[in-house]
Amino acid sequence: MGGLRELAASFVVPGPAGVAIRDRLRVSEADAAVLAEVGVFLGSLAAGDLAERSRQGLGHDAASWAVRKRSLTGRSSARWAGSITKASHDQWALARRGQAAHMAWLRGQIASIEARLARPLGAKADKRAGLARGYATRGEWHAKSRRLQMLKDRLAVMEADRAAGRVHVVRGGKRLATTRHHLAAAGLDEQVWRERWQAERMFLAADGESGKRFGNETIRVTETGQVSLKLPAPLAHLANAPHGRYLLDATVRFQYRGAEWLDRVTVNRAMAYRIHHDTGRGRWYITASWQRAAAPLLPLQVALARGVVGVDMNDDHLAAWHLDVHGNPVGEPQRFFYDLTGTAQHRDAQIRHALTRLLHHARRCGAAAIAIEDLDFTDGTSREKHGHNKRFRRLLSRFPTAKLKARLVSMAAEQDVAVVAVDPAYTSRWGAQHWQKPLTTPTRKISRHDAASIAIGRRALGHPIRRRTTPPHGDQSDRRGHRTVQARPDTRRREETRPRIPGPRTRSMSPDTERKRATRTSNTVRDVRSDQIWVQDPLLLTD
Repeated sequence: MGGLRELAASFVVPGPAGVAIRDRLRVSEADAAVLAEVGVFLGSLAAGDLAERSRQGLGHDAASWAVRKRSLTGRSSARWAGSITKASHDQWALARRGQAAHMAWLRGQIASIEARLARPLGAKADKRAGLARGYATRGEWHAKSRRLQMLKDRLAVMEADRAAGRVHVVRGGKRLATTRHHLAAAGLDEQVWRERWQAERMFLAADGESGKRFGNETIRVTETGQVSLKLPAPLAHLANAPHGRYLLDATVRFQYRGAEWLDRVTVNRAMAYRIHHDTGRGRWYITASWQRAAAPLLPLQVALARGVVGVDMNDDHLAAWHLDVHGNPVGEPQRFFYDLTGTAQHRDAQIRHALTRLLHHARRCGAAAIAIEDLDFTDGTSREKHGHNKRFRRLLSRFPTAKLKARLVSMAAEQDVAVVAVDPAYTSRWGAQHWQKPLTTPTRKISRHDAASIAIGRRALGHPIRRRTTPPHGDQSDRRGHRTVQARPDTRRREETRPRIPGPRTRSMSPDTERKRATRTSNTVRDVRSDQIWVQDPLLLTD
């Protein structure tokens, strides 16, 4: 089959490696003032340390890290210095990975434009020969040639930055920094923006340490929910507890995973905390996080032993269908809708609600696995691939593929449901070709997405997407038998003629009737059993 790429093998997605829970801090005005002062002070130290780490670039080593930590220890404390330097190193590493990803994207864009510029105007694409389509007009060709030079210049600058170890990081977020110049369009005034900017640049985070009291000495939360933090040396006069600590009036009670958090705190296991101020709501929150022990991955065949629920992800709903171990759809198709318009919180809530209903459906069906496509859309939003279809490019851009998969894996792990990722190639096309029309009835309308969910589930189970191969003969009788692909690929003789099954053809005869028929003596030629031999008596010769 020329032109089709090789399909990647399906695999079980590993579970989450960490857990994060959040609760609201109902602080008093005095507590809020202290938290804001401490957060702004530590944020200024974190900004200076990040700038120093960025200047070091590739020349950073353990000795320079120790120098930075000693410098911060005198201005805060040893534990705050350790948290700040580690956060700066992680931020630099994250920016470095983002820089590499952006350079790879630039190289892909440059290669796509060069391939299309080399083609004649109006030339059609030839996938078999690997030739891209040409640009439609001379004006478009000229505009793309200018864009090519701009992308090459941008890539050259980024390559120079990467060779020198330079990264560009904005503490508080680049988007919020850009909003400062467009306050009217964002519906903000300068004071509101400055409060939000100050809140985003605060630093109130500390990693835990096993063996210390309640798992964290810097930000401590006791088993009863009391919150206290170690004050920096210049702000020690704000302490209201021994050893330079400030005890908040507010208490914490984690509703979600509270028992698991309490088990870790009681035995002094490492617990990381982060305190954040939401200026839009005027609330303070505390987030607790810890690492989970890596759970052993189930083998693929074990995860699929009770069938699978194939899921086709779309921009407005999830199409799901339960399949048994033989790849046959069971029951009715399910669709779980969500709305991706509005704020980020609204979209996140919609995704969580849809995934919750999907997991409940999988548990009701008795399946222990959910099959999804391993989508990333790395080149789906490219102008060169969907240049004139702006609506489709916008749809792909807003589709939360990574967030949806991450949430599904995290939520499925709590329900003991495995997530199987399959290659997304041709699932929609082949699903509609082989399953949409056969399953459509006058009372049931099967969509293309429902058929794609069957294709995804069958690929996870190891079955071909098509229902059966072409018969070896040209008519519809069963005298030679049909070849079937409903068996697994490792099943012997699955592509050969079906063997003759003993017994009546209808298989509707009861065992007692069949036993009586086998023992009685037939009086007619038609009822003679197949294991008897009928012989013609010789004619009598008479005079």
